[in-house]
Amino acid sequence: MDINKGLPAIASHRDLHVWIIENQRMVPVPERAYGNFFEEHCYIVLHVPRSLKATQGASSDLHYWVGKEAGAEAQGSAGAFVQHLLEALGGAAVQHREAQGHESDCFRSYFRPGVLYRKGGLASALKHVETNMYNIQRLLHIQGRKHVSATEVELSWNSFNKSDIFLLDLGKMMIQWNGPETSISEKARGLALTCSLQDRERGGRAQIGVIDDEVKATDLMRIMEAVLGCRVGNLPASVPNKSINQLQKASVRLYHVCEKEEDSVIQELATCPLTQDLLREEDYYILDQGGSKIYVWQGRMSGLQEKKAAFSRALAFIQAKGYPTYTNVEVVNDGAESAAFKQLFQAWSTRKPENGNLHGMSELIRGRLDVGKLHSQPELAAQLRMVDDASGQVEVWCIQDLCRQPMDPKHHGQLYAGNCYLVLYTYQKMGRVQYILYLWQGHQATTSEIKALNCNAEELDLMYHGALVRVHVTMGSEPPHFLAILQGQLVVFQGRMGHNRKGLPASAMRLFHVQGTDIYNTKTMEVPARASALNSNDVFLLVTASICYLWFGKGCSGDQREMARTVVAAISGETKETVLEGQEPPCFWEALGGRAPYPSNKRLPEDVSSFQPRLFECSSQMGQLVLTEVVFFSQEDLDKYDIMLLDTWQENNQSYEEVVDGGLGAKPAIFELTAELNNFQLSRGPSHGRAGPLTPRTLKGSQDGSGNELQLDSKGGGTSTSSYHSSPKPTIKGSLSREQLMHQAAEDLPEGVDPAHKEFYLSDSDFQDIFGKSKEEFYSMAKWRQQQEKKQLGFF
Repeated sequence: MDINKGLPAIASHRDLHVWIIENQRMVPVPERAYGNFFEEHCYIVLHVPRSLKATQGASSDLHYWVGKEAGAEAQGSAGAFVQHLLEALGGAAVQHREAQGHESDCFRSYFRPGVLYRKGGLASALKHVETNMYNIQRLLHIQGRKHVSATEVELSWNSFNKSDIFLLDLGKMMIQWNGPETSISEKARGLALTCSLQDRERGGRAQIGVIDDEVKATDLMRIMEAVLGCRVGNLPASVPNKSINQLQKASVRLYHVCEKEEDSVIQELATCPLTQDLLREEDYYILDQGGSKIYVWQGRMSGLQEKKAAFSRALAFIQAKGYPTYTNVEVVNDGAESAAFKQLFQAWSTRKPENGNLHGMSELIRGRLDVGKLHSQPELAAQLRMVDDASGQVEVWCIQDLCRQPMDPKHHGQLYAGNCYLVLYTYQKMGRVQYILYLWQGHQATTSEIKALNCNAEELDLMYHGALVRVHVTMGSEPPHFLAILQGQLVVFQGRMGHNRKGLPASAMRLFHVQGTDIYNTKTMEVPARASALNSNDVFLLVTASICYLWFGKGCSGDQREMARTVVAAISGETKETVLEGQEPPCFWEALGGRAPYPSNKRLPEDVSSFQPRLFECSSQMGQLVLTEVVFFSQEDLDKYDIMLLDTWQENNQSYEEVVDGGLGAKPAIFELTAELNNFQLSRGPSHGRAGPLTPRTLKGSQDGSGNELQLDSKGGGTSTSSYHSSPKPTIKGSLSREQLMHQAAEDLPEGVDPAHKEFYLSDSDFQDIFGKSKEEFYSMAKWRQQQEKKQLGFF
């Protein structure tokens, strides 16, 4: 660092660095005070991933935080320091402007368990956090779902509302009051912040009390009333949600910025869909995401003065548009764009490094897999998507007549494109038995077989008490671990498997494409038996009525040849003859219908994605599915109250013909998507006469209130989880008692009871008493919420 510019040294052992701007100096904030922000100051926050040097595509993030009471002088100093720090980092950082109370998800992700806004300024003699201070009396308003923040508010009941959490901090006693409309996850995250304050500011010695129900917490309520007085009237309703409308975010416009004389001219260039070729490296651009966020993209050949003025021009644009002053701004440099910026374009191609070296994942792929390193290097296991060394137990079932039929272990890897299969993998991790259930779907499988595949998977999951991790696998897109557990013996035949475990009558000529270099990555696929299907980089097996040709392309390696020899026995017992490319006998070409052009250029190394994985929290707000990104994430973010989506940017690039002919799977996919959407509850209330969400089965016979007959009907328009049982479930006459159903294993249930839906058999009155709601209310909830309540009450 250039000491003359007043920049402090950056510790190399930390990911996160925080400085406060005080007296025109950058003063480091102690680590235990991270997350505390004084409203009269500006802060600079730098995040440098530890894997930055090793992982291509990673970039550091430089945040400039402005307190709502910060003066112009503090803001000017912070802006200057940001520019100096950016130069010291080589210009590779993504810059962010953050305003108090409106920070980006990226910024908030750094501070677990939350952000605390503190009134006033930080005097030079005052520390960010004073430990063991008990002479204090304040009220904190805690808000947020995934990312929590606390703001000091007026010490009065007037500050309260029904939808948020409030912390009355009395020094030796901290009382968390949970609004009646707060969710269990919000309460848990609020308590995490409360406990953090207890540790950081009281040395862990303050007592914590929690009020979930005022009637049951009389002692704590007496303390609150002694401080706040008696509450008069009802609490106000939920505070209106000021979050950006999701449709507003979808309105993306790109502007070109150019200089004419002393003025900046901003001209709208394009709207969605945006393409990367719109960005020229000698210019810079403003991308407006519906007013929710402003991006400034700076070409690598743009001028230095333009780069220094990026924030000021963005603020001028915000003012001209009439957007709020707190609108988030992100400045990205050409070649160091954030994932959030890249996702706004149709496609994004990362420029290859000038020296041509490939880093990270590609190095791991090109080298031999050393499975012994998976346990000692969890990051290697994550990159390769290998949970273990594939030495566990494997069981395989083929879906036939809508039921699962076990396969002989000798034929575990021999699958047919017209069938679906269940592959159960059992292994041990840290002394505990773990299960992965792969649902393999052939391209030629019918709609009914795909439905049966999912139904049989649910039945297996019930047998294992919900312990199975389910992985859907499409033919041709098998993940590395799936290939590894089959030990390089995966062979996919065209056609269907018959009842005698044999496929349909084979054609006179069959051609198989062998890909892979070891038992952990090899698969063999049957392809059309014609010369144009060959490729000089791989190995092919041509099976005729009397001989099996093992064809080695010029570009294949010794490892590929060795693996191909081990696969031959699984495909054909005929005499094997090795054929080198360019030395084929005439009968070889005759079997393929004559010579034809085929790819013969040397295959380039695989284009390994440089995108970093992204984690999102899924939630339903105002009837819309909303994904909130969790940046700087770890396993701690996988909260048991959440539904999370991990995007690893892995996708299969198929040609148009491949997608249409088989990869699309139009009818089955549409059917399953419709069923999923029907079962995915986005609304919290009843449908009021409209066609509402479908339950796994339609409940009949209990609507008249007689309770004499309870019948499960699988024809109610939804997808039945048990439509393909070997025999239909008998009708249950009358309701069953709670003792017969609660905490009972499947084998101990009365005959005819579906173990997946034990709660169905309760009377309406018992259901209301146990679940605290009617059956109609229960089945209008999201499926995952239903499952959660059933687990808690002994009905799962």
